[in-house]
Amino acid sequence: MSEAVISYDEVLEKFDPVMGLEVHVELGTNTKMFCGCSTEFGAEPNTHVCPVCLGLPGALPALNKIGVESAIRIGLALNCTIAEWCRFARKNYFYPDMPKNFQTSQYDEPICFDGYLDVEIDTDEGRKTFRVNIERAHMEEDTGKNTHMGGATGRIHGADYSLVDYNRAGIPLIEIVTKPIEGAGKYAPEVAKAYVAALRDILRNLGVSDVKMEQGSLRCDVNLSLRRTPQDELGTRSETKNVNSLRSVERAVRYEMTRHAARLLAGERIIQETRHWHEDTGITTSGRSKSDAEDYRYFPEPDLVPIAPSREWVEELRAALPENPAVRRARIQESWGLSDIDMQTLINADLLDLVEEAVAAGVSIEAARKWYTGELSRVANEREVDVASLGITPATLVRIEELIVSGGLNDKLARQVLEGVLAGEGDVDAVIAARGLAVVSDDGPLLDAIKDALAADPSVAEKIASGKIQAAGAVVGAVMKATRGQADAGRVRELLLEHLGVSE
Repeated sequence: MSEAVISYDEVLEKFDPVMGLEVHVELGTNTKMFCGCSTEFGAEPNTHVCPVCLGLPGALPALNKIGVESAIRIGLALNCTIAEWCRFARKNYFYPDMPKNFQTSQYDEPICFDGYLDVEIDTDEGRKTFRVNIERAHMEEDTGKNTHMGGATGRIHGADYSLVDYNRAGIPLIEIVTKPIEGAGKYAPEVAKAYVAALRDILRNLGVSDVKMEQGSLRCDVNLSLRRTPQDELGTRSETKNVNSLRSVERAVRYEMTRHAARLLAGERIIQETRHWHEDTGITTSGRSKSDAEDYRYFPEPDLVPIAPSREWVEELRAALPENPAVRRARIQESWGLSDIDMQTLINADLLDLVEEAVAAGVSIEAARKWYTGELSRVANEREVDVASLGITPATLVRIEELIVSGGLNDKLARQVLEGVLAGEGDVDAVIAARGLAVVSDDGPLLDAIKDALAADPSVAEKIASGKIQAAGAVVGAVMKATRGQADAGRVRELLLEHLGVSE
């Protein structure tokens, strides 16, 4: 049931929002954090389990080295300090999706801490940078997955029964926790979205996770509170759990601001609780009371030794970090001479990597942008897939552009060739041969088609001869139709004027 809300503008008149974002990242390791079970997504339920991740008596965990390395690389990319010594702790709570009844995590000794990430958003005063300070990035394991059967909402309330899949239990997670984000004001929803987007870019660039929010590889918990003025103490917070899209992060912040404000103005108190986000209605509903750290009865994990990354190893990892995505984008934009709008179009459509790859292979910048933002995006939308999954290689675009430049194809024919390649009919030259799509470059057939067009409408010749050169367009169109678009329109125009003895 939805709660009372007020207008967003009224919230801003009376309150100052403060956010805290917790992002959980599933690492792309082959095996789980503390055992050798596979992390492959989509397997039959409860097939990727063993005594360790099921928490059976006597089973002992063994730490995944790649998981530790990934954590350090993430911390370095987020400007964090890397701990010289840290350890795991047991976070105790009962949930059916955690078979051990505790989660192996890190509490007061995280592997990464005191970092920051700068994000840019559009404001009324132009592009502005906000610094999001990061409290910590720590290692832990994921829980299993509950599926509630029956009922209308898919949640436990009203369900007939629940199923538990432990395949996900034990998958390596990095939890990245911000410090309170203050000073964003009316741009708080946009800052939250931009932060998660920038974080996703960095994680993808590092290659530590596939960051597929729709599959739960990256999930965001949105903490929000309101206070009357920036000088007041922080208000009571709510935590909206497992928001799984960038748009939903923005919407969840905005909704919670309007809900908190309505309660406070009505003289009601904010309950410290976790809340569920509903994508379809754009609202949150109450989940459970939010526990404080002491409620989890943290204590050091006795079955895992402390972690002490050597400074040499940390510096080796730092030296091998890829270029920061924001720095890379700025470099590419300057090099290509793109406007902010053109660059943002590529970024928003997730096409920058594909266009860069095509340009590196020899396609011109304009041609690469044209194909990816035009025809290929159109086909991808029709098929409801990502452009990258279409399988068009840079070599395909290089060959098409070679033929366009040499006159072997025009734009219309090139689109038909691409259509054939996408349909699996072969490479560019095979499709051209099979479909007979080459441009008609022989002047003889073109001149015959011109004469046929003039014979069909003799008045056109008179108009052109009297100086109405624009009438030539009708003849060119008729020839293009007769040749199924395979004529060179420019050459047809030249031949027509030569045939009539008219000069421009």
